[in-house]
Amino acid sequence: MEMLKNRVRELRARFRITQQDLADRIEVSRQTIGLIEKGDYAPSITLALKIAREFQLPIEDIFYLEGDKESC
Repeated sequence: MEMLKNRVRELRARFRITQQDLADRIEVSRQTIGLIEKGDYAPSITLALKIAREFQLPIEDIFYLEGDKESC
């Protein structure tokens, strides 16, 4: 079974924002951001799009299936 992977933690560090900052911007809890970053929670399409919009990147540059994305 393929796992959904993401670059949320990496992008937050690059943009210098905290989990709480991102959570506030997309109207979820800080815990939700933490779970997404750890891969313990797969966000809905709506939530993934909100995250992509915050980083101004295509959704597929943030979320991908394990093995589908070469190293960034």
